[in-house]
Amino acid sequence: MATTGKQLFTTLEEDGTLTVAIEEVSFPDPTGKQVLVKMEAAPINPSDLAILVGGADLENAEYSEGKFVAKMPEQVNKGSKARHGMKLPAGNEGAGTVIAAGDDAEAQALMGQRVSCVPGNAYSQYCIADAGMCLPLGDHSAEEGASAFVNPMTALGFVENAKMDGQEAILHTVGASNLGQMLTRICQEDGIGLVNIVRKSDQVDLLKDIGATHVVNSSDDDFMDQLTSAIDATGAFYGYDPVGGGKLVDTAFQAMERVAVSRMTDYSRYGSNQPKRMFIYGRLDTGATILTPGYGFGWTLSGWLLFPFLQSVGQDVMGRMRQRVRDNLTTTFASHYKERVNLEEMLTKDALMDYSAMKTGEKYLVTPWS
Repeated sequence: MATTGKQLFTTLEEDGTLTVAIEEVSFPDPTGKQVLVKMEAAPINPSDLAILVGGADLENAEYSEGKFVAKMPEQVNKGSKARHGMKLPAGNEGAGTVIAAGDDAEAQALMGQRVSCVPGNAYSQYCIADAGMCLPLGDHSAEEGASAFVNPMTALGFVENAKMDGQEAILHTVGASNLGQMLTRICQEDGIGLVNIVRKSDQVDLLKDIGATHVVNSSDDDFMDQLTSAIDATGAFYGYDPVGGGKLVDTAFQAMERVAVSRMTDYSRYGSNQPKRMFIYGRLDTGATILTPGYGFGWTLSGWLLFPFLQSVGQDVMGRMRQRVRDNLTTTFASHYKERVNLEEMLTKDALMDYSAMKTGEKYLVTPWS
C-alpha cells in the first residue's frame, strides 16, 4: 500500500518563473535494494540551493503557505534551459528511519534502523533510497546523521585526492565553513599540512581553537604575506575553492608562485616550473573566475565534484571513507546548525533570505515532521 506525505518540488518555467511548493504525494512501496525512509532531518547545503532557488529574486517573490513564486534573472534562466518545465525534488541528503524495504537482503537488513541517506529528494516526509547508499547510524540521532554524507565525504575526498597525487599539504579557501572545520580535523589526524583562508578574525580564532596551525585572514592588510608564508611553511601548492567567482583562485596561484620563485636558483622568464593546482568545487560567487598572468605556466585549474570522485576510486575506498565518517560522527565530522525549520517554514521569506546568503557557520536543518 502506497504511503502518502509532504514533499517539496521546484519548477522553473521557460519565462523564468520559479515555483517552489510543498505537495502531498504518494510514495511507492520499495522494491529490490530500495528502502522507504521516514525522514527526520535534512540539511540545507550550498549544493542544494542551486536547484532550490538558483539566483532567483527572493526579495520580491510572492510568498504564501508552503509556497513561493519568484523570477529568475534572464542570464541564470538561459543557463538553466535543461530544467525548464520540469518539476524537480530537492535535498541531497538526510537521515531517518527505514519503515519498509525491498526483498533484497541488503535492504531487508536495514528494516527499523535509523540511517543517513542520499536520496536527492530529502526535503520530504518520506524518501525512497538505495540500501547500498544508506549508512546505519546505530545510536546516533537523525540530527547527528543528517549531514553524514556530503560534507564529510567531500572533506575526506579532498585528502584522498591529495594523497593520490603525492601531496603532503592542502590549501582551502573557505576554512571556517562546516566542511572546512572537518578538513582541519582530518588533516590533523592524517598528518597533512593545511593552509586555511578565512575572512574574519573570529574565524581565525574558531579554527585555532580546534587546532589549526596556518589560518590567514583575507581582511588583513598583510594577507598576501601571511598566505605566502603559510604556503612556504607547508608546501601547499594544491588547493580547493568553493567560491568559484572572483580572484580567490588567482590569489592562491600568485602566492604559490611567490614561494616557488623564492626557491629557484636560476631566473626563468617563464616563471617557476613548480606544479600548482587548484580545484573549484562550488559556486558561492556565480561571477566569472578571474585569472591574471603572473605565475608561469605550471598551473592547473579543474572542477571537483563528490560523486564522480567516488565513482573513480571504487567501492573499497568509498567503504573505508564511510566507515570513518560513522566512527567519528560526533567528533571529526560533527555538524552544527543555526536554525531548525519544517517544510513550510523553510519556504518563508525570512528563512529563505537567511539560509540562501550561505553565511559561514549558519547552516539550516529541515525537520519535515516538526
